[in-house]
Amino acid sequence: MKADLVIDCIGVRCPTPVIRLAKRLGEVEVGQTVAVVADDPAAAVDIPAWCRLRDQEYVGAIDTDSAPAYLVRRLS
Repeated sequence: MKADLVIDCIGVRCPTPVIRLAKRLGEVEVGQTVAVVADDPAAAVDIPAWCRLRDQEYVGAIDTDSAPAYLVRRLS
């Protein structure tokens, strides 16, 4: 997985993955990516929706050994 920052959200439930993403997005530069690894099925809907609301780019999901990773590119 190529991401500039990986946020481990395995074992936590909605809305925690989105909250952690929002809190940590500022740790990467504009144009860089964040991967949120989450085993909560709601993250598949919540993270793309958060990106639309916050004008960030939802890149997509990839499978990892432990759980799906949702990739977000910081736009602002």
